[in-house]
Amino acid sequence: MLPVKVDVISKSEIDLIMEQTYELLEETGVDIKNEEALDLLMHAGCSSSGTVTKIPRQLIKSAIETAPSCIEIFDRNGKSAMKLTGMNSYFGPGPTCPNFFDPQTGERRRAIKQDAADTACLCQALPNIDFVMSLCSIGDVPVNLADVYEMDAMLRNTTKPIVGWSFTGENLQKIIDMCAVVAGSLEALQEKPFVIIYAEPITPFIQPDESLNKLMLLARNKIPVVYSPGMILGATCPTTIAGALSVGLVDALAGLLVSQLVSEGAPFISVSAAGPMDMMHMQHAYGAPEAALMNAAACSIFHDIGIPVFGVAGASDSKAACDGQTAAETMLQILFSISAGGNLTHDIGFMDAGLTGSLSSLVMCDELIGMARRFMRGFRVDDECLAKEVIQEVGIGGNYLAEEHTLEHFRDEFWVPKLFDRRPYEAWENDGGKDLKSRCDDKVREILAKRQVPPLADDVLIKLDSLIEALS
Repeated sequence: MLPVKVDVISKSEIDLIMEQTYELLEETGVDIKNEEALDLLMHAGCSSSGTVTKIPRQLIKSAIETAPSCIEIFDRNGKSAMKLTGMNSYFGPGPTCPNFFDPQTGERRRAIKQDAADTACLCQALPNIDFVMSLCSIGDVPVNLADVYEMDAMLRNTTKPIVGWSFTGENLQKIIDMCAVVAGSLEALQEKPFVIIYAEPITPFIQPDESLNKLMLLARNKIPVVYSPGMILGATCPTTIAGALSVGLVDALAGLLVSQLVSEGAPFISVSAAGPMDMMHMQHAYGAPEAALMNAAACSIFHDIGIPVFGVAGASDSKAACDGQTAAETMLQILFSISAGGNLTHDIGFMDAGLTGSLSSLVMCDELIGMARRFMRGFRVDDECLAKEVIQEVGIGGNYLAEEHTLEHFRDEFWVPKLFDRRPYEAWENDGGKDLKSRCDDKVREILAKRQVPPLADDVLIKLDSLIEALS
C-alpha cells in the first residue's frame, strides 16, 4: 500500500528554481534592517552596500545542513504530538482575523479575547485539528498587548500544541515567559516545545528589524519558529508561480541563515507560498486554485532541501461560512496540502480573504480533513484484501453483508462521517431537515457548552495571572 502523493513540480524544475534563488541572493541581495543580523552575516562572509546584503550560496547550503529536518512538537503535558518532517501533515487554524462570526448569534463582529479562548476549546475537541492558532486578532484588550492576551487565552483552553505570533521582541519575551511557566521552566519548554512562534519578512527582499529581532530571540531560546514570507502573486511577487517561488525562497532562506548563525541547529519552519491578486477587485484571493498549486509546489521544494514546511489550507473567500464556495475552496486546499506533505498546515477556518474567523467553518474542515486523511491512507493489496476465497464462496448473485470478512474490515476500510448526512430522506427530514451549516453551528455550540479542557494546575494559573496583571 502506497500513500497517495501529488507532485506538481519535477526535480529538474526544483533545481532550476533553486539555482535562480541562489543567483538572486548573490546578485540582488536582501535588505537587512537589523544591525546584529547584519554583523553576523558580514562575519560569515557576506558583502553589503549599506544594509543591502549579498549572500553566497554556500552559506545558505551550510545553513540548510545544520537546520533540523525533523522538528518534534509536544502537547502541554509533554506528550509527543507532531513530528514535522517528510509527508507528515498536521492541521490547525490561522491567526489575525480582525472579525469573527459570533458562535451563538452568527453575527459578524469585531474579534474579542473570548474568541481566541473558544477557538482553542473547539480545537481541543476536534480529532483532525492537531494544533491551535487563535483564528483572530483580538480587539477588546490594549492593542499593543493583544498578542500576549491571545497567547494567554490559548494556554488556558487547550493541551494541544500552539502556534502564536508577537508584535515585538518585548512581547515575544513575555510570551516565552508564559509558556515556560506552563512547561515548568524554560529548560523544560526547550526540551519538549509545545509552542511555535510565527514571524515574517517583507516581500520582496526586506528583512525588517523587528522580524529579525524575534527570529534571533527564538533561535537563542531554541524555540521553533515559522518564518514565512507573506506574498501576493502579481503584487509583492511575480504573477508567474515559478518566479514567485524563487522570490519567497530568497526571503525564507535569508531568515534561515540568520537563525543558524545565531544558534546552529535552531528549529526553523518556512514556506514560499502565495495566492493571486484578484485584478477585478484588488483582493488577495485565498481560495484560488493557484494558491493551492503554489503551496503544493513549495512543499516539494522544502522537502527536497530538508526543511519542515508551513502549509496553507482551509481558507475561503466566501462571506458565508459552510456554503458551497467554502466547501469547494477548502477541500481543494486540504487535498493538495495533505497530498503534497504540508507539515504544519494553517488557516483552517479563515473566511473573507482572511478578514473573518469562523468556528463553524473550522468544524466543517475537521470533517473534510478526516475525509482527506482516509483518501491519503490508500488501500492494501494482499491476500486478505484481495479476498479471493470469500469472492468464490459468495459466488454469482450472492451478497457480502453477512460475511465475516465484511465484519472484520468495514470499520477500517470505510470512513464514517460525523457531520455529513447519509441517512434516508425521511430520517433527515424527521430530524429537522438541517443543512450542513446548521449541523456545524450546533456542533460548535455543543462543544463550547461542555468546555471539556483539562485545567492548568493552580500554581501555574497563579503565575499566569501574575504575568497578565503585570501587563496593565
